[in-house]
Amino acid sequence: MDPFFKELGCTVLERWKRVNFSLAKFPGIARAALEERPPAEHVDLATFMREFLLNDEQPLQTHSGFGQPELVTYEHPRFYIQILYWLDGTTAIHQHEFSGAFHVMQGSSIHADFEFVNAQSVTSHFRVGDVRMKKIELLETGRTVPIISGRRSIHSLFHLDTPSVTVVVRTQNDPGTGPQFNYLPPHIAMDPVFDDALAMRRKQLLDVLEQIGDPAYPALVLEMITELDFERGFFILQNCMGHLQNFDEWDAVLGAFQKKHGALAAGVLATLEECVRRDVIKGMRSTITEPEHRFFLALLMNVPTRADLLALVAQRFPKKSPVETVLRWAEELAELSEFGIAILDADFPESLEVAIKKQPFLFLAALRHFLAGGKKVPAALRALSAAEVKQLRAVFAASSLRPLVV
Repeated sequence: MDPFFKELGCTVLERWKRVNFSLAKFPGIARAALEERPPAEHVDLATFMREFLLNDEQPLQTHSGFGQPELVTYEHPRFYIQILYWLDGTTAIHQHEFSGAFHVMQGSSIHADFEFVNAQSVTSHFRVGDVRMKKIELLETGRTVPIISGRRSIHSLFHLDTPSVTVVVRTQNDPGTGPQFNYLPPHIAMDPVFDDALAMRRKQLLDVLEQIGDPAYPALVLEMITELDFERGFFILQNCMGHLQNFDEWDAVLGAFQKKHGALAAGVLATLEECVRRDVIKGMRSTITEPEHRFFLALLMNVPTRADLLALVAQRFPKKSPVETVLRWAEELAELSEFGIAILDADFPESLEVAIKKQPFLFLAALRHFLAGGKKVPAALRALSAAEVKQLRAVFAASSLRPLVV
Protein backbone atom coordinates (compact mmCIF):
# COMPACT_ATOMS: atom_id res chain seq x y z
CA MET A 1 0.00 0.00 0.00
CA ASP A 2 1.30 3.46 -0.87
CA PRO A 3 2.39 5.21 2.36
CA PHE A 4 0.87 8.57 1.42
CA PHE A 5 -2.58 7.09 0.93
CA LYS A 6 -2.25 4.92 4.02
CA GLU A 7 -1.53 8.04 6.07
CA LEU A 8 -4.38 9.93 4.38
CA GLY A 9 -6.79 7.09 5.10
CA CYS A 10 -5.71 6.88 8.75
CA THR A 11 -6.15 10.65 9.15
CA VAL A 12 -9.68 10.52 7.74
CA LEU A 13 -10.55 7.47 9.86
CA GLU A 14 -9.33 9.04 13.10
CA ARG A 15 -11.19 12.32 12.51
CA TRP A 16 -14.39 10.60 11.43
CA LYS A 17 -14.29 8.31 14.47
CA ARG A 18 -14.19 11.38 16.73
CA VAL A 19 -17.60 12.49 15.40
CA ASN A 20 -19.09 8.98 15.69
CA PHE A 21 -18.92 8.37 11.92
CA SER A 22 -21.43 11.08 11.14
CA LEU A 23 -22.31 10.90 7.43
CA ALA A 24 -23.18 14.61 7.43
CA LYS A 25 -19.64 15.51 8.56
CA PHE A 26 -17.73 13.13 6.29
CA PRO A 27 -17.51 15.47 3.23
CA GLY A 28 -15.92 18.19 5.35
CA ILE A 29 -13.47 15.75 6.90
CA ALA A 30 -12.48 14.33 3.52
CA ARG A 31 -12.09 17.77 1.97
CA ALA A 32 -9.97 19.10 4.82
CA ALA A 33 -7.65 16.08 4.76
CA LEU A 34 -7.12 16.43 1.00
CA GLU A 35 -6.49 20.16 1.23
CA GLU A 36 -4.02 19.85 4.09
CA ARG A 37 -1.82 17.43 2.15
CA PRO A 38 -2.84 17.72 -1.52
CA PRO A 39 -2.01 14.56 -3.50
CA ALA A 40 -1.12 16.80 -6.46
CA GLU A 41 1.81 18.11 -4.42
CA HIS A 42 2.83 14.99 -2.50
CA VAL A 43 2.42 12.02 -4.84
CA ASP A 44 4.64 11.29 -7.83
CA LEU A 45 2.31 9.51 -10.24
CA ALA A 46 5.05 7.70 -12.14
CA THR A 47 6.44 6.25 -8.90
CA PHE A 48 2.97 5.34 -7.67
CA MET A 49 2.09 3.57 -10.95
CA ARG A 50 5.32 1.56 -10.89
CA GLU A 51 4.71 0.48 -7.30
CA PHE A 52 1.10 -0.47 -8.07
CA LEU A 53 2.19 -2.58 -11.04
CA LEU A 54 5.00 -4.41 -9.25
CA ASN A 55 3.85 -4.77 -5.62
CA ASP A 56 1.08 -7.29 -4.81
CA GLU A 57 0.40 -5.76 -1.40
CA GLN A 58 -2.44 -3.51 -2.49
CA PRO A 59 -5.92 -2.86 -1.08
CA LEU A 60 -8.78 -5.00 -2.37
CA GLN A 61 -9.75 -3.79 -5.86
CA THR A 62 -13.35 -3.45 -7.01
CA HIS A 63 -14.96 -4.52 -10.29
CA SER A 64 -16.21 -0.99 -10.88
CA GLY A 65 -16.38 0.26 -14.46
CA PHE A 66 -16.02 3.84 -13.25
CA GLY A 67 -12.74 5.48 -14.24
CA GLN A 68 -10.27 4.46 -16.91
CA PRO A 69 -9.30 2.70 -14.65
CA GLU A 70 -10.16 3.00 -10.97
CA LEU A 71 -7.36 2.11 -8.53
CA VAL A 72 -8.24 1.60 -4.86
CA THR A 73 -5.41 2.99 -2.72
CA TYR A 74 -6.93 2.60 0.77
CA GLU A 75 -9.82 0.43 1.92
CA HIS A 76 -11.86 0.37 5.13
CA PRO A 77 -15.29 -1.17 5.78
CA ARG A 78 -16.79 2.36 6.05
CA PHE A 79 -14.91 4.24 3.32
CA TYR A 80 -12.15 3.99 0.75
CA ILE A 81 -9.80 6.10 -1.35
CA GLN A 82 -9.57 5.69 -5.10
CA ILE A 83 -7.54 7.16 -7.93
CA LEU A 84 -9.55 7.62 -11.12
CA TYR A 85 -7.79 7.98 -14.45
CA TRP A 86 -9.71 9.62 -17.31
CA LEU A 87 -8.44 9.25 -20.88
CA ASP A 88 -11.45 10.69 -22.69
CA GLY A 89 -13.90 10.74 -19.83
CA THR A 90 -17.09 12.76 -19.81
CA THR A 91 -19.38 11.95 -16.92
CA ALA A 92 -23.13 12.11 -17.23
CA ILE A 93 -24.99 14.64 -15.10
CA HIS A 94 -25.43 12.55 -11.99
CA GLN A 95 -25.88 12.33 -8.24
CA HIS A 96 -24.22 9.95 -5.78
CA GLU A 97 -25.17 7.30 -3.25
CA PHE A 98 -21.96 8.10 -1.38
CA SER A 99 -20.33 11.19 0.10
CA GLY A 100 -16.80 12.53 0.49
CA ALA A 101 -14.59 14.75 -1.66
CA PHE A 102 -12.59 14.61 -4.87
CA HIS A 103 -9.24 16.23 -5.66
CA VAL A 104 -7.83 17.10 -9.09
CA MET A 105 -4.43 15.40 -8.98
CA GLN A 106 -3.50 15.96 -12.62
CA GLY A 107 -5.15 17.75 -15.54
CA SER A 108 -8.24 19.94 -15.46
CA SER A 109 -11.99 19.68 -15.92
CA ILE A 110 -15.13 21.66 -16.62
CA HIS A 111 -17.29 21.13 -13.54
CA ALA A 112 -21.00 21.99 -13.51
CA ASP A 113 -23.48 21.91 -10.61
CA PHE A 114 -27.20 21.39 -11.26
CA GLU A 115 -30.55 21.20 -9.52
CA PHE A 116 -33.64 19.22 -10.47
CA VAL A 117 -36.81 21.16 -9.75
CA ASN A 118 -40.53 20.62 -10.33
CA ALA A 119 -39.77 16.90 -10.09
CA GLN A 120 -42.55 14.41 -10.73
CA SER A 121 -42.02 10.67 -10.27
CA VAL A 122 -43.27 8.55 -13.17
CA THR A 123 -41.88 5.35 -11.64
CA SER A 124 -39.38 4.77 -8.84
CA HIS A 125 -36.66 4.77 -11.52
CA PHE A 126 -37.82 7.59 -13.79
CA ARG A 127 -38.76 11.24 -13.19
CA VAL A 128 -39.64 14.32 -15.18
CA GLY A 129 -38.83 17.88 -14.10
CA ASP A 130 -36.44 20.70 -14.93
CA VAL A 131 -32.65 20.24 -14.95
CA ARG A 132 -31.15 23.66 -14.20
CA MET A 133 -27.49 24.60 -14.06
CA LYS A 134 -26.52 26.45 -10.89
CA LYS A 135 -22.81 26.99 -11.49
CA ILE A 136 -20.09 26.05 -13.95
CA GLU A 137 -16.38 26.40 -13.29
CA LEU A 138 -12.95 25.38 -14.47
CA LEU A 139 -11.20 23.00 -12.05
CA GLU A 140 -7.41 23.13 -12.31
CA THR A 141 -4.85 20.77 -10.75
CA GLY A 142 -4.95 20.99 -6.96
CA ARG A 143 -8.66 21.84 -6.52
CA THR A 144 -10.73 19.84 -4.03
CA VAL A 145 -14.53 19.64 -4.17
CA PRO A 146 -16.90 18.05 -1.61
CA ILE A 147 -19.39 15.33 -2.62
CA ILE A 148 -22.79 15.34 -0.91
CA SER A 149 -24.88 12.21 -1.40
CA GLY A 150 -28.37 12.41 -2.85
CA ARG A 151 -30.08 15.18 -4.80
CA ARG A 152 -28.25 18.03 -3.07
CA SER A 153 -25.16 17.39 -5.19
CA ILE A 154 -25.98 16.90 -8.89
CA HIS A 155 -22.99 17.54 -11.11
CA SER A 156 -21.01 16.62 -14.21
CA LEU A 157 -17.34 16.65 -15.19
CA PHE A 158 -15.82 17.05 -18.63
CA HIS A 159 -12.14 16.11 -18.35
CA LEU A 160 -9.98 18.30 -20.55
CA ASP A 161 -6.54 16.69 -20.43
CA THR A 162 -5.35 13.19 -21.30
CA PRO A 163 -5.03 11.75 -18.80
CA SER A 164 -6.87 13.64 -16.11
CA VAL A 165 -6.46 12.06 -12.67
CA THR A 166 -8.67 12.55 -9.62
CA VAL A 167 -8.38 11.26 -6.07
CA VAL A 168 -11.68 10.46 -4.36
CA VAL A 169 -12.18 9.90 -0.62
CA ARG A 170 -15.65 8.37 -0.38
CA THR A 171 -17.99 6.38 1.83
CA GLN A 172 -18.97 2.89 0.75
CA ASN A 173 -22.67 3.79 0.59
CA ASP A 174 -24.99 6.28 2.26
CA PRO A 175 -28.30 4.52 3.09
CA GLY A 176 -31.47 6.11 1.76
CA THR A 177 -29.81 8.30 -0.90
CA GLY A 178 -30.51 6.15 -3.95
CA PRO A 179 -31.25 5.61 -6.71
CA GLN A 180 -28.15 7.29 -8.12
CA PHE A 181 -30.00 9.13 -10.87
CA ASN A 182 -28.50 10.35 -14.11
CA TYR A 183 -30.06 13.48 -15.59
CA LEU A 184 -30.85 14.15 -19.24
CA PRO A 185 -31.30 17.90 -19.64
CA PRO A 186 -33.51 19.71 -19.77
CA HIS A 187 -36.28 17.49 -18.33
CA ILE A 188 -35.53 13.81 -17.50
CA ALA A 189 -34.00 11.88 -14.59
CA MET A 190 -33.39 8.14 -14.85
CA ASP A 191 -31.83 5.36 -12.82
CA PRO A 192 -28.98 4.02 -14.99
CA VAL A 193 -28.66 0.85 -12.91
CA PHE A 194 -32.29 -0.26 -13.30
CA ASP A 195 -32.34 -3.35 -15.51
CA ASP A 196 -35.39 -3.62 -17.76
CA ALA A 197 -34.37 -6.68 -19.77
CA LEU A 198 -37.51 -6.72 -21.89
CA ALA A 199 -37.08 -3.09 -22.97
CA MET A 200 -33.43 -3.78 -23.80
CA ARG A 201 -34.29 -6.78 -25.98
CA ARG A 202 -37.03 -4.85 -27.75
CA LYS A 203 -34.57 -2.08 -28.64
CA GLN A 204 -32.10 -4.68 -29.89
CA LEU A 205 -34.77 -6.31 -32.04
CA LEU A 206 -35.71 -2.92 -33.49
CA ASP A 207 -32.02 -2.40 -34.29
CA VAL A 208 -32.11 -5.65 -36.27
CA LEU A 209 -35.12 -4.40 -38.24
CA GLU A 210 -33.27 -1.14 -38.89
CA GLN A 211 -30.19 -2.96 -40.14
CA ILE A 212 -32.13 -5.14 -42.57
CA GLY A 213 -34.20 -2.19 -43.79
CA ASP A 214 -37.59 -3.65 -42.85
CA PRO A 215 -40.27 -1.32 -44.33
CA ALA A 216 -42.65 -2.17 -41.46
CA TYR A 217 -40.29 -0.50 -38.94
CA PRO A 218 -42.18 2.85 -38.60
CA ALA A 219 -45.59 1.20 -38.25
CA LEU A 220 -44.29 -1.21 -35.61
CA VAL A 221 -42.74 1.61 -33.57
CA LEU A 222 -45.93 3.65 -33.85
CA GLU A 223 -47.98 0.72 -32.58
CA MET A 224 -45.54 0.18 -29.70
CA ILE A 225 -45.71 3.84 -28.70
CA THR A 226 -49.50 3.74 -28.50
CA GLU A 227 -49.33 0.72 -26.15
CA LEU A 228 -46.24 1.30 -23.97
CA ASP A 229 -46.07 3.14 -20.66
CA PHE A 230 -44.26 6.48 -20.49
CA GLU A 231 -40.86 5.20 -19.32
CA ARG A 232 -40.52 2.42 -21.88
CA GLY A 233 -42.00 4.63 -24.58
CA PHE A 234 -39.36 7.29 -23.91
CA PHE A 235 -36.51 4.81 -24.34
CA ILE A 236 -38.03 3.46 -27.56
CA LEU A 237 -38.26 7.03 -28.90
CA GLN A 238 -34.65 7.66 -27.89
CA ASN A 239 -33.52 4.48 -29.61
CA CYS A 240 -35.51 5.00 -32.82
CA MET A 241 -35.41 8.76 -33.34
CA GLY A 242 -32.74 8.85 -36.04
CA HIS A 243 -34.15 6.01 -38.13
CA LEU A 244 -37.69 7.38 -37.90
CA GLN A 245 -36.41 10.71 -39.17
CA ASN A 246 -34.85 8.91 -42.13
CA PHE A 247 -38.31 7.45 -42.86
CA ASP A 248 -39.86 10.93 -42.37
CA GLU A 249 -42.10 9.32 -39.73
CA TRP A 250 -40.65 10.92 -36.60
CA ASP A 251 -43.31 13.62 -36.22
CA ALA A 252 -46.12 11.08 -36.41
CA VAL A 253 -44.61 8.78 -33.77
CA LEU A 254 -43.69 11.65 -31.45
CA GLY A 255 -47.20 13.04 -31.87
CA ALA A 256 -48.71 9.71 -30.83
CA PHE A 257 -46.52 9.66 -27.72
CA GLN A 258 -47.48 13.23 -26.83
CA LYS A 259 -51.18 12.52 -27.37
CA LYS A 260 -51.04 9.44 -25.15
CA HIS A 261 -49.19 11.07 -22.26
CA GLY A 262 -50.32 14.70 -22.46
CA ALA A 263 -48.56 17.25 -20.26
CA LEU A 264 -46.18 14.60 -18.93
CA ALA A 265 -44.56 14.45 -22.39
CA ALA A 266 -44.08 18.21 -22.76
CA GLY A 267 -40.29 18.13 -22.26
CA VAL A 268 -39.50 14.93 -24.14
CA LEU A 269 -38.66 16.45 -27.53
CA ALA A 270 -36.25 19.02 -26.07
CA THR A 271 -34.56 16.28 -24.03
CA LEU A 272 -34.12 13.97 -27.00
CA GLU A 273 -32.76 16.80 -29.15
CA GLU A 274 -30.26 17.70 -26.42
CA CYS A 275 -29.18 14.04 -26.17
CA VAL A 276 -28.45 14.07 -29.91
CA ARG A 277 -26.51 17.34 -29.66
CA ARG A 278 -24.35 16.01 -26.82
CA ASP A 279 -23.73 12.72 -28.66
CA VAL A 280 -22.56 14.67 -31.72
CA ILE A 281 -20.04 16.59 -29.60
CA LYS A 282 -18.82 13.38 -27.92
CA GLY A 283 -18.26 11.90 -31.37
CA MET A 284 -16.22 14.94 -32.41
CA ARG A 285 -14.11 14.65 -29.28
CA SER A 286 -12.95 11.19 -30.36
CA THR A 287 -11.36 12.67 -33.52
CA ILE A 288 -10.20 16.10 -32.28
CA THR A 289 -6.95 15.98 -30.31
CA GLU A 290 -5.72 19.59 -30.14
CA PRO A 291 -6.08 20.62 -26.46
CA GLU A 292 -7.62 24.04 -27.10
CA HIS A 293 -10.15 22.55 -29.52
CA ARG A 294 -11.08 19.88 -26.96
CA PHE A 295 -11.59 22.65 -24.41
CA PHE A 296 -13.89 24.38 -26.92
CA LEU A 297 -15.92 21.17 -27.34
CA ALA A 298 -16.20 20.85 -23.57
CA LEU A 299 -17.63 24.33 -23.38
CA LEU A 300 -20.07 23.72 -26.24
CA MET A 301 -21.39 20.60 -24.52
CA ASN A 302 -21.73 21.99 -21.03
CA VAL A 303 -22.14 25.76 -21.07
CA PRO A 304 -25.70 27.01 -21.56
CA THR A 305 -25.11 30.58 -22.73
CA ARG A 306 -22.68 32.73 -24.70
CA ALA A 307 -21.88 34.86 -21.63
CA ASP A 308 -20.96 31.82 -19.50
CA LEU A 309 -18.84 30.38 -22.31
CA LEU A 310 -16.88 33.58 -22.90
CA ALA A 311 -16.28 33.94 -19.14
CA LEU A 312 -14.67 30.49 -18.97
CA VAL A 313 -12.56 31.20 -22.06
CA ALA A 314 -11.36 34.40 -20.38
CA GLN A 315 -10.50 32.44 -17.23
CA ARG A 316 -8.51 29.85 -19.18
CA PHE A 317 -6.78 32.42 -21.44
CA PRO A 318 -6.75 35.65 -19.43
CA LYS A 319 -4.37 37.56 -21.73
CA LYS A 320 -6.49 37.09 -24.86
CA SER A 321 -9.85 38.38 -26.05
CA PRO A 322 -12.36 35.57 -25.48
CA VAL A 323 -14.36 36.53 -28.59
CA GLU A 324 -11.26 36.49 -30.79
CA THR A 325 -10.15 33.19 -29.25
CA VAL A 326 -13.50 31.54 -30.03
CA LEU A 327 -13.46 32.91 -33.58
CA ARG A 328 -9.93 31.58 -34.08
CA TRP A 329 -11.05 28.13 -32.94
CA ALA A 330 -14.05 28.28 -35.27
CA GLU A 331 -11.83 29.20 -38.20
CA GLU A 332 -9.34 26.44 -37.37
CA LEU A 333 -12.14 23.88 -37.17
CA ALA A 334 -13.85 25.04 -40.37
CA GLU A 335 -13.73 22.74 -43.37
CA LEU A 336 -14.29 23.79 -46.96
CA SER A 337 -15.48 21.20 -49.47
CA GLU A 338 -17.11 21.16 -52.88
CA PHE A 339 -20.45 21.47 -51.07
CA GLY A 340 -19.51 24.58 -49.07
CA ILE A 341 -18.13 25.51 -45.65
CA ALA A 342 -18.92 23.76 -42.37
CA ILE A 343 -17.83 24.66 -38.85
CA LEU A 344 -18.09 21.42 -36.91
CA ASP A 345 -21.68 20.31 -37.64
CA ALA A 346 -22.95 23.75 -38.74
CA ASP A 347 -23.24 23.78 -42.55
CA PHE A 348 -23.58 26.98 -44.55
CA PRO A 349 -27.18 26.88 -45.87
CA GLU A 350 -27.45 26.06 -49.58
CA SER A 351 -30.60 28.16 -49.81
CA LEU A 352 -28.54 31.36 -49.52
CA GLU A 353 -26.98 30.64 -52.95
CA VAL A 354 -23.63 32.19 -52.04
CA ALA A 355 -20.52 31.23 -54.03
CA ILE A 356 -18.42 28.71 -52.12
CA LYS A 357 -15.33 30.95 -52.14
CA LYS A 358 -17.34 33.71 -50.36
CA GLN A 359 -18.92 31.45 -47.76
CA PRO A 360 -16.01 31.31 -45.23
CA PHE A 361 -15.91 35.09 -44.88
CA LEU A 362 -19.68 35.41 -44.49
CA PHE A 363 -20.05 32.47 -42.11
CA LEU A 364 -17.32 33.71 -39.76
CA ALA A 365 -18.59 37.29 -40.02
CA ALA A 366 -22.03 36.06 -39.00
CA LEU A 367 -20.59 34.14 -36.06
CA ARG A 368 -18.68 37.25 -34.94
CA HIS A 369 -21.94 39.22 -35.18
CA PHE A 370 -23.83 36.72 -33.01
CA LEU A 371 -21.01 36.49 -30.47
CA ALA A 372 -21.19 40.27 -30.09
CA GLY A 373 -24.88 40.02 -29.26
CA GLY A 374 -26.32 40.29 -32.77
CA LYS A 375 -27.79 43.80 -32.42
CA LYS A 376 -26.40 46.01 -35.20
CA VAL A 377 -25.70 44.21 -38.49
CA PRO A 378 -22.06 44.85 -39.49
CA ALA A 379 -20.97 46.02 -42.93
CA ALA A 380 -19.70 42.51 -43.73
CA LEU A 381 -23.29 41.18 -43.62
CA ARG A 382 -25.16 44.04 -45.23
CA ALA A 383 -25.28 42.24 -48.56
CA LEU A 384 -27.66 39.78 -46.86
CA SER A 385 -31.27 40.42 -46.01
CA ALA A 386 -32.56 40.30 -42.44
CA ALA A 387 -34.22 36.97 -43.27
CA GLU A 388 -30.91 35.56 -44.53
CA VAL A 389 -29.05 36.67 -41.40
CA LYS A 390 -31.81 35.04 -39.35
CA GLN A 391 -31.30 31.85 -41.37
CA LEU A 392 -27.59 31.83 -40.51
CA ARG A 393 -28.44 32.20 -36.83
CA ALA A 394 -30.85 29.27 -37.12
CA VAL A 395 -28.09 27.10 -38.63
CA PHE A 396 -25.80 27.80 -35.67
CA ALA A 397 -28.66 27.38 -33.17
CA ALA A 398 -29.45 23.92 -34.58
CA SER A 399 -25.83 22.75 -34.28
CA SER A 400 -23.33 22.06 -31.51
CA LEU A 401 -22.42 25.78 -31.71
CA ARG A 402 -25.79 26.76 -30.23
CA PRO A 403 -24.35 28.26 -27.00
CA LEU A 404 -22.56 30.87 -29.11
CA VAL A 405 -25.81 32.39 -30.37
CA VAL A 406 -28.08 32.19 -27.29
